[in-house]
Amino acid sequence: MNPIERGRNLFNTVRTGTQHAVEKAQQTVGQVSNTVAEGGRRVGQFVDGFEDKATNRLSALGGLFGGSKPDRVYDGHLVGAGGKTFPAGTPLSQVPGVTPRNNPNPSETFIYVNGISNTKDQQLGSMQQIADRTGARVIGVHNATEGMVADLAQCVKDKLDKGHNPAVDSLADSVYAELKAGHSVHLMAHSQGGLVTSRALNDVANRLRIEDGMSKGDVEKLLGRVNVETFGGAAGRYPDGPNYVHYVNTKDIVPTWFGQGNGKGLDEWMRDAGKGAVVRRFEHGSGLQGTHGLNDAYLPQRVPFDQARAGK
Repeated sequence: MNPIERGRNLFNTVRTGTQHAVEKAQQTVGQVSNTVAEGGRRVGQFVDGFEDKATNRLSALGGLFGGSKPDRVYDGHLVGAGGKTFPAGTPLSQVPGVTPRNNPNPSETFIYVNGISNTKDQQLGSMQQIADRTGARVIGVHNATEGMVADLAQCVKDKLDKGHNPAVDSLADSVYAELKAGHSVHLMAHSQGGLVTSRALNDVANRLRIEDGMSKGDVEKLLGRVNVETFGGAAGRYPDGPNYVHYVNTKDIVPTWFGQGNGKGLDEWMRDAGKGAVVRRFEHGSGLQGTHGLNDAYLPQRVPFDQARAGK
């Protein structure tokens, strides 16, 4: 057997072995997930803490192998009350948002973009948390998950402002439409959602300049009708114009490495939080979920937007 044939056989052996390993892992995750689900209470009911944690960990493991690819059908869709989805471009006035449990008629509306590895239903849970804590109506722009590896690859593209991300286009369309209608906009974003927001706002600014012929100064003035809150955001740069408050847990590697930093690094000059932005840094928790989770680490640190902008 010549060297070329030996190399080809070795490659095929490694590839086949890898495929079998992935398939076996997927099968194992599925079997154990089913066992946990069947052994506990039925789907649609609450499970106890042990089952909930076990299922979440298994789901996360499955996500590494693309276990959440069905979520892709909702990519860029608007998410409303009850998890109902609406096509991108649907006017916000036609989307019944998630409302606080103690107030069915809030006066404010927030648009929330989720981070990586969040399914539509997980985003819905965060939307309810946001509504309850802020007293606002919340509409989601869904940043779909296709598994951890695919999500991280998309983050790299978002960082480079490359490739097509439906959530970016959807958010940009919504913001542009609201501004053109004379409305103000309030955005909230977690983790990769910060990247989505940064790209979308840049797209809106470019559209206002190119399609509407606005000057740079006029674009920034109009974008001043946009309020933005990011939590553990992975974006290092944001366009000027909007009013920003960035929350950064200094124990969280996502914003400290890839987002707004810890305020002390030698690479701080590379970051741009947006003109006049307020960056609220704090120290909290341990472990990935304890330092990066929206509900666990970040929302408890949030203060009303105007107070945060005033440095209170």
